[in-house]
Amino acid sequence: MEAVERLVAIMARLRDPEGGCPWDLEQSFASIAPFTLEEAYEVDDAIQRGDLRALREELGDLLLQVVFHARMAQEEGHFDLEEVAQGICEKLVRRHPHVFGDAEIRTAEEQSRSWEEIKSRERRARGAQGSAILGDLPLALPALSRAAKLQRRAERAGFAERLPAVQELPGSEPELGDRLFALVEAARRKGLDAEQALRRANARFAAAVRSEEKRRGA
Repeated sequence: MEAVERLVAIMARLRDPEGGCPWDLEQSFASIAPFTLEEAYEVDDAIQRGDLRALREELGDLLLQVVFHARMAQEEGHFDLEEVAQGICEKLVRRHPHVFGDAEIRTAEEQSRSWEEIKSRERRARGAQGSAILGDLPLALPALSRAAKLQRRAERAGFAERLPAVQELPGSEPELGDRLFALVEAARRKGLDAEQALRRANARFAAAVRSEEKRRGA
């Protein structure tokens, strides 16, 4: 891991108040966050194109974002990169009881359900506010991605009755893409923001799930 240690040292040098980089020194968690999101999308783009050379480079850029955030947190006395790594190690072990414990999980689908159940228990144990099912879904997700995650979680938690009825299924992915594209065009012609409309639909659905979750827990 010499290269990682070198990267950490380079980041520390860039953030050194005496002789560091003026741009790097001016940054904060908030100012760096958009770059973090952008790098994640560029990783996805390299994967979609099947360009492994680009993927290696983009993963490096994304790793830099992790190191950058960890360095700023360390400077403020919150945590460092070692603690970030330790945290994810503990989480992986905790959420794979069939690998590191004696639980029996036979399929990827069973593991997905187990993962979500463990996450819900962890939130309750922390005394987290809000929904144990939906609470940790970031609002910054693109509306379409968030809609899919909201629906998947609600279904796994037994809230399938809250999902909207599907009138007609598309026959293929290209057909689905064309329908979505046509909906965006129809919205544009009516002066509507399709992204915002879906975000608001997500919010209504999440509120309904939280209400039902609260009722069942009463």
